[in-house]
Amino acid sequence: MSAEHEELIDYEDDTGVTTATGAAGAGAMDAGDDKEKKGYVGIHSTGFRDFLLKPELLRAISDLGFEHPSEVQQECIPQAVLGMDVLCQAKSGHGKTAVFVLATLQQLEPIDGEVSVLVMCHTRELAYQIKNEYGRFSKYMPDVRTTVFYGGTPVAKDIEILKDKSKCPHIVVATPGRLNGLVRDKALDPKRVKHFVLDECDKMLEQLDMRRDVQEIYRVTPHHKQVMMFSATLSKDIRITCKKFMNNPLEIFIDDETKLTLHGLQQHYIKLEETAKNRKLNALLDELEFNQVVIFVKSIARANELDKLLKECNFPSICIHSGLQQEERIKRYQAFKQFDSRILVATDIFGRGIDVERVNIVVNYDCPTDADSYLHRVGRAGRFGTKGLAITFVSSDADSEVLAAIQSRFEVAIPELPDVLSPETYMTSS
Repeated sequence: MSAEHEELIDYEDDTGVTTATGAAGAGAMDAGDDKEKKGYVGIHSTGFRDFLLKPELLRAISDLGFEHPSEVQQECIPQAVLGMDVLCQAKSGHGKTAVFVLATLQQLEPIDGEVSVLVMCHTRELAYQIKNEYGRFSKYMPDVRTTVFYGGTPVAKDIEILKDKSKCPHIVVATPGRLNGLVRDKALDPKRVKHFVLDECDKMLEQLDMRRDVQEIYRVTPHHKQVMMFSATLSKDIRITCKKFMNNPLEIFIDDETKLTLHGLQQHYIKLEETAKNRKLNALLDELEFNQVVIFVKSIARANELDKLLKECNFPSICIHSGLQQEERIKRYQAFKQFDSRILVATDIFGRGIDVERVNIVVNYDCPTDADSYLHRVGRAGRFGTKGLAITFVSSDADSEVLAAIQSRFEVAIPELPDVLSPETYMTSS
């Protein structure tokens, strides 16, 4: 490891270390215009079979209908399955989760009573989703056990699972606070951990409390382990922090951070008074064709109120926010994912990493506070190159400033929503 443990304790470190892009990462960035011209066609020359994965993994991949890896998967998987450290930035919906799920399952040799893989993320919903991804890809690996741990549930139940060799997971997906507590209380033995993964790593490393938890866990795991970190947004400062946990990582940055646009996603805004939002939203839901819609608001109170109003207008709405009990949040997330409800009202708790395949419209009922939040919100639609539509309500000067910042940061023009929008432009044909 290139950095001593003590260095990690300096939370305000402002070192001048420059980030050197690895060979594959440099290729990904330097190709620039060529990559943009190739779009999604150029990567189809490679198949998952070229990665020499276990037959059980290839069979699961085939069952899921995947034939060709996405760009980020093509760049990362060959090195990740060999145990190389990976630092990856790629847009939402481009298959980052599958990189570490496949890489860790490929290398895993399950031993009862030993935790080999630690995956951390910043929200319970994302932890739950990652666990499900492990379940999908390990379908033909019956000996592999994956368990999710997060705050808000009885810790005694987690300890009971970890102490029982026949139930102890080989792969743990967790939020940092709960995982650090289990390690600190010696319920989870970290000495056999071989893979250390952070998903949406910037979100955890920017928040000091989460960062401390991640550090404490990192320090008690073996010196020689594979470290992989992923996010849709990685500032230069966070890249430097990430690399302190890593040993000569492969660095993959799919698209320059100033061009984190989403292929196939139409983006528009509507300028209107705050009092006109409900009427306009109802009209949009009546006019637009959609599989599923996610509507983002800025607070729990507004999520509850808007959900109530939509139900009163007979729209099939459901809402998710941090004010709900964990079991209820998971229940509602599953209901939406399973298409029991077609409209979801959410706070930014749903903005990162959560994957629902049939969402094709995102409405920013309340304008996001910054460009990064916008990216993660609209990334719910138009995932993996499919079509989608993002509409942002602009009701104040502050909203207009955020919209201008988004267009500048991502080098994208966001025009006003036209009176008529053809469904073919935002509906993916089945």
